[in-house]
Amino acid sequence: MKIGLSLPPTTQSLDQFCEWVRRVDAGPFSTFSVLDRLVYSNFEPLVTLAAAATLTTRVRLMTEILIAPIRQTAILAKESATLDILSRGRLTLGLGLGGREDDYLAAEVPYKRRGKRLEEQMEQMKRIWAGQPVHANVGPIGPPPTQTKGPELLLGGYIPTTIQRVTHAADGIIAGTNDMEQIDKMFREVEHGWQEAGRAGKPRLVAQIDIALETRDVGQGRKNLLDYYAILPSFAASKAATLLTTEQQLSETMHALEQIGTDEVVFFTWSTEIEQIDRIADLVSSQ
Repeated sequence: MKIGLSLPPTTQSLDQFCEWVRRVDAGPFSTFSVLDRLVYSNFEPLVTLAAAATLTTRVRLMTEILIAPIRQTAILAKESATLDILSRGRLTLGLGLGGREDDYLAAEVPYKRRGKRLEEQMEQMKRIWAGQPVHANVGPIGPPPTQTKGPELLLGGYIPTTIQRVTHAADGIIAGTNDMEQIDKMFREVEHGWQEAGRAGKPRLVAQIDIALETRDVGQGRKNLLDYYAILPSFAASKAATLLTTEQQLSETMHALEQIGTDEVVFFTWSTEIEQIDRIADLVSSQ
């Protein structure tokens, strides 16, 4: 099982970002990921990963997750293909709908049709990456991505239609919860749907686990998580209640995830303490 690590959403400075990215790339980690919000003070994910591409040589670069429906599809396809080239084929697009209407209001995109729009976007991006015209007299749109079929597409979400979209149009799923039973259920449903759809190979099964290993500013990570999900109070409380804060909890979670066939776990860090990286790296290396 591979182990990835995210950029803390509250990262604000260039120096902090550069140090974090370099340490992740130098460690035993498989992936460096960033989240996406519009109405929040986080860095824009594709710009952030473009910067990360210049600072890294090894780790995959992943959006976790990118709210695709608030973006114009052809531009997103071109940006993603460009980033795939600049990273030498290391881009994974984790896509999702997002659960906050304010992001859609700010982007001036309808909130109610976002699921159908995501399906259309994935189909159109694949056509663009394959060099096909966008319309009868428009296109193609380049450049072609480094990865033959375009960046890997993973979907995040909690609703049944997410499973359906994964099994018909994506390469795998990101289960964004610390609830092991829910992760296992989602993985099994994806595998079943994959077989029912007659798709070759296996879906990628990725877990996103919320953590905050703190020594100096204990409790700040939990505060950051609650602030991020403040618009969804009950959901925020449930996320905060299951936040992992010790190496022992991480070790037990890694073992449990391996037992249910997880391909990769990305530890989503809510604390900005840089020392976390070394502590997690030591834990991963000792497994």
